[in-house]
Amino acid sequence: MIGGHGGNIFALARRLGCAPEDILDLSSNVNPLGPPPGLREHLAEHLDAIAVLPEVDSRDIVARYAARLGLPAERMAAGNGTTQFIYSIPSTLKTRRALIVGPTYSDYADSCRLQGVEPGFLLGSDADGFRVDPQRFSDAAAGADTVFVCNPNNPTGGLIPAEELRQVCAAHPAVRFVVDESYLPFAADGDRQSLAGCRLANVLVLLSISKIYRIPGLRIGFLVGDPAVVERFKRGLWPWSVNAIAQAAVRFICESGAAIDRFTAETRDHLDRERRDLQARLAAIPGMRPYPSTVSFVLVRLPEGLTAASAWARLAAERILIRDCSNFVGLSERFIRLCPRSRAANRRVAEALAAWAAEEHGRREDT
Repeated sequence: MIGGHGGNIFALARRLGCAPEDILDLSSNVNPLGPPPGLREHLAEHLDAIAVLPEVDSRDIVARYAARLGLPAERMAAGNGTTQFIYSIPSTLKTRRALIVGPTYSDYADSCRLQGVEPGFLLGSDADGFRVDPQRFSDAAAGADTVFVCNPNNPTGGLIPAEELRQVCAAHPAVRFVVDESYLPFAADGDRQSLAGCRLANVLVLLSISKIYRIPGLRIGFLVGDPAVVERFKRGLWPWSVNAIAQAAVRFICESGAAIDRFTAETRDHLDRERRDLQARLAAIPGMRPYPSTVSFVLVRLPEGLTAASAWARLAAERILIRDCSNFVGLSERFIRLCPRSRAANRRVAEALAAWAAEEHGRREDT
């Protein structure tokens, strides 16, 4: 299995000799309010579905979810999470020159390397908040055949405006752009920032329902693009890629109408409040810099001389799990990622980080 992912709460629980639920997990970037009300009960009522095979090609949920988004069903495919599509992209598109806009999620590079393709990187800088300059982006894209863009980006939380991104894609019709919108539902104007309906033949969009509805264990994601390209991915999908319970979850979401929209709006409001509170608490710690974010997490640069590994270890001992971001290409050992949960959780992690930073600085002054 490919390594390099984020915090493993099960491994930490084994190490500490406690239950996973005893750990305050600020490494997981799923919805702190989810799953949506009624979903657990709905799935419990449909447990009999495990006694038979699910629909082999997930045609029903594709039609339902496409209709929910106002898209033709032939422009969409369903898979075992967006991960299934990410790892099939280099082979399906016959990628030879990949460009990854970063610092970002490691699976894009891992999927390329599994196919013998060493990707190039276009990295934003700390100095400009990791914002990607459109002209620099366009110039770099011209030398690739496949470009991966996470928008909004993990772990920086930055969002490239839809029109700006669309213009870059339109300027290079021979280049395939893979736009991962897994975190877009968290953004305040996410509905208007999606490229899923842009109809550019060279754009593929990845949509995740795992994050916003807090159902990552069900493994369900969607690919949107030109029907001919989507059909190529469908031919390569495993039979029964989406299990019966995951299909039942999609039906619930599509049938919930205004209730599921209210849940999303409440999530955005909650995260906006708690993210601002967490950022203010972190910014009050000398030398610590939280970056602006549009989503369910905040990237943080630690004070000079302090490391993410040390912060992770100290907080883990207090049963707080954070994301050490030192393994992201383009980030250093000084970066961590935190996901706001509640006011109490924000206070607890900020106080723990402040105490750790003060102790570390005191130790350095004594030596």
